[in-house]
Amino acid sequence: MNANTNKLRTLQAMGLGPVWQLRGRAAPVALHTDIGVGGEVVDGVEDVDIAAMDFDQLQAAIKNCTRCRLCEGRTHAVPGNGSQKATWLFIGEAPGHNEDLQGQPFVGPAGKLLDNMMQALRLQRDVQTYVTNIVKCRPRGSDGHDRLPAAGEIAACMPYLEREIALIKPSVIVALGKTAAASLLGSDAGAAMSDMREQSYQYAQVPLVVTYHPAYLLRSPVDKAKVWRDLCAAKSIVDVR
Repeated sequence: MNANTNKLRTLQAMGLGPVWQLRGRAAPVALHTDIGVGGEVVDGVEDVDIAAMDFDQLQAAIKNCTRCRLCEGRTHAVPGNGSQKATWLFIGEAPGHNEDLQGQPFVGPAGKLLDNMMQALRLQRDVQTYVTNIVKCRPRGSDGHDRLPAAGEIAACMPYLEREIALIKPSVIVALGKTAAASLLGSDAGAAMSDMREQSYQYAQVPLVVTYHPAYLLRSPVDKAKVWRDLCAAKSIVDVR
């Protein structure tokens, strides 16, 4: 097991609604600790090798990854996509069904909502932005449905995310949802989204903004105003960098 396991904690919830317009600026969840469900590292490239990869090598390594057992049930691994010189880095939790089929992040309904968010910020997905996930393969439960990634799965994938950040050098990171935020911040199971939002953070010396995941807002559009405040805060960071 690589060293990232000890610093990662995953929360069992994801924390966007309709087309967005520019305007002014949760309860605790249980920790998913079933590392046996795809959690243990199986094989594959070492952390030190990932840290030396260029962008093409990194994408290829993700597509062929066997570092945890999620590789056994995937259709496609899902590396991030977008501009290699992006100023905005959006990080979600994990690929879902649509992403697993297509091998691209955020291509389902939540992805369409994320596109609307970017358009409202006058961003183009492949120009100023890069979109990725904490975990690069779809976590699927015994019922065949999406599940939250286990701590070991997150630990196995974190070196890929760390290398993406190092290569892209974004001006701001937007963590989409509790799982992404908790994984990046090392939050414990007592953390609530209301506590993590509207705070000043950094990850790998890059400003980090926490907000709800688009999938959450599809279910709870009442919180779209909160997300817009978070995105405006992120934009203010980019504008001064």
